Amino acid sequence: MDTKMVGGEDRARSLALFACVLAEGSFSAAGRTLGLTPSAVARAIDRIEARLGVRLLLRSTRALTLTAEGQAYLLAARRILADLDDAEQQIADQGAPRGRLRISAALSHGRLCIVPLLGDFARAYPHILIDVALTDALVDVAGGQADVAIRFGPLADSGLTARKLGESRRVIVASPDYLARAGTPQIPEDLHAHNCLSFNFRRAEPIWPFRRDGRDCALSVEGGIVANNGETLGQLAAAGVGITRVGCFSVAAEIADGRLVPLLEAYNPGDVELIHAVFVGGSTMPARVRVFVDFLAERMGGRVA
Repeated sequence: MDTKMVGGEDRARSLALFACVLAEGSFSAAGRTLGLTPSAVARAIDRIEARLGVRLLLRSTRALTLTAEGQAYLLAARRILADLDDAEQQIADQGAPRGRLRISAALSHGRLCIVPLLGDFARAYPHILIDVALTDALVDVAGGQADVAIRFGPLADSGLTARKLGESRRVIVASPDYLARAGTPQIPEDLHAHNCLSFNFRRAEPIWPFRRDGRDCALSVEGGIVANNGETLGQLAAAGVGITRVGCFSVAAEIADGRLVPLLEAYNPGDVELIHAVFVGGSTMPARVRVFVDFLAERMGGRVA
């Protein structure tokens, strides 16, 4: 039998045992976690200290205190154990993608366009635990806050990998009820007489772009309500509150069933926002990330919403 191999296995167990003791806070608690008696845990710590020739823990009836050497050993143990877990996960992923997949998406786009796809993905990859968070806050993918983030618009320079999923054009809409009461604008300037619902994260004075006679132009609009997402603005417009300009994806269902009507399409500048999946790429990218990004690219198809 290869004694070096046995020694390596024993050292990995020693690292795990030591990390468990510090995580649980006592020999008895660690013993319950590991299925050992407190005395067996204590003897294992004694053997580690004897092999290293240093004291790692100062023991009292009330607490365990790390020495400087113990602190260094704990940090190394946690790092090595994490590396082992990552290596085993990557090897296991080659067979069937598995593990926790943390997905971040904007509130409206996530609810309307990403969440409806997750059921099919879960059925295709039952060993992947899907952990989805919908937020308009910008999560730090490089810092480990998410495995995949769905981003709109231009991307900042970074070491991350981005894959285009699609585009979303913008449309001006209002409900038939609102138009019956307030009239239908025929040219952009008619919007001055209407309640225009805009985003609250744009410039202080809402500006809507248009294209007239082959040239780009813009119009300042006013209204009584601003909001931070297109789904809310679309809901308000469908309720007859006013006119809004939002991404098509957030009002596609309302347009399809007639609750909202597109306006001033002859003046639509055709501006779009690109949609990307952003993730940490490279040779160590887990298979669960790869298959999810491939799935989104296939299902969203790079199409214009």
